[in-house]
Amino acid sequence: MATGLAACGADGTNNGNSGESSGSSTTGGGGAGVELTYMFRGGEDERKAYDQAIAAFEEQTGAKVKVIVTDADQYRTKLQAAITGGQVPDVFYLEQGSVMAFAKTGVVKDITGDIEAAGLDVSKVWKYGVDSYRFDGTRVGQGAIYGLPKDVGPFSFGYNKTMFEELGIPLPDKDKPYTWAEFRDVAKQLTSPEDERWGTGLNVAWNLQAWVWSNGGDWADEERRTVTIDTPEFAEALQDFADIQIIDGSTPSIEQAQTMDTYQRWMRGQIGFFPVGPWDVSTYQGLDFEWDLIPYPVGKTGETATWLGSLGISVSNSTEHAELATQLAMYLSADEECQRSLYQAGIQIPNLVDMAKGEYLEAEGAPANKEEFIQIAEDYGRALPAAATWTPEWYDDFWVGIQPVLDGEVTAADYVAQLQPQMQAKLDAANMDAGI
Repeated sequence: MATGLAACGADGTNNGNSGESSGSSTTGGGGAGVELTYMFRGGEDERKAYDQAIAAFEEQTGAKVKVIVTDADQYRTKLQAAITGGQVPDVFYLEQGSVMAFAKTGVVKDITGDIEAAGLDVSKVWKYGVDSYRFDGTRVGQGAIYGLPKDVGPFSFGYNKTMFEELGIPLPDKDKPYTWAEFRDVAKQLTSPEDERWGTGLNVAWNLQAWVWSNGGDWADEERRTVTIDTPEFAEALQDFADIQIIDGSTPSIEQAQTMDTYQRWMRGQIGFFPVGPWDVSTYQGLDFEWDLIPYPVGKTGETATWLGSLGISVSNSTEHAELATQLAMYLSADEECQRSLYQAGIQIPNLVDMAKGEYLEAEGAPANKEEFIQIAEDYGRALPAAATWTPEWYDDFWVGIQPVLDGEVTAADYVAQLQPQMQAKLDAANMDAGI
């Protein structure tokens, strides 16, 4: 997936800080002569932003931080190798889907007491972000804190404003989402393969959630005990998503996508609608067309939906410098100046709620409708289905054989009916392994 997962600012400005965030420093001295290891994943822009943040932390504490950085697709493998080899970094990124397993097996430290002792008020951070790394021994979302959010990642929907204007098509309403029928109609109007122009090009693994949830379906029940893909609401959503290509032809064909993937086509101005996360903003600032955010199209519930991701910053249970390591996690997650530098770098929205709803919204630069990111973070974004289960294997199975549905060779209803028992067996096994 090209839109992957994401100290004063580079220009030294605070971009209109109104002082709302009341962010006191989360660091102190006492780190002289200590070296921490910090492992994270990220692209070039994120690495540059974190180089500045780490340098500021070192200056404030006197500590040295050895940074281990990987690409997103290598991170999980390299972290697991470090754990297996007994070389766990002092501080590292924790994926939402690993919270339960890492907490139960003692890989990550319960930092609740350290946070309280440091005086960090976690209520100033997005509740979703903090709760994503809570675990009470049975459920994720409550109990002790095993990490702090590196970010919250609202997965929003973007459109090529320039393309609309050039074709004379009315711009989408930022407050009133399209229905599925309206969206498909506009996507067809945008599509002209001979002109290398298509309405959309959505990756099913990262966009189907919006269709399913908005239609009243889900992958599993709230307790994550029963797989629920074999419902009419789910099948209807999957079929509508597939029909954007099968019937409408509003996305590049398989052959066209092999020549150039849809992310590249979006970047070249050939795609009308495409997903956008805060981690994309730094890259998208250089596009030669104007773009903005709108809500995802809506199904039968009439309510827009999408997912809200996160990465956590956790402290190793085996670190010899627990207090300083926790300081680093708190600094990267909740220090006001650090958060300002990260949002100004265009790689995330601020973790501090007041900053996100204040100076961030007033900041210049795309997207103009930054409010959509905030609404997802505050109101309607949901965790991905496997974010709070022992393993994601049950959920991953859904995508393995999805292509025949997208090609029109298998109906959505037949696919979900056939797959549900297999996914249920894997979810049952995951719950058994977790002891719940």
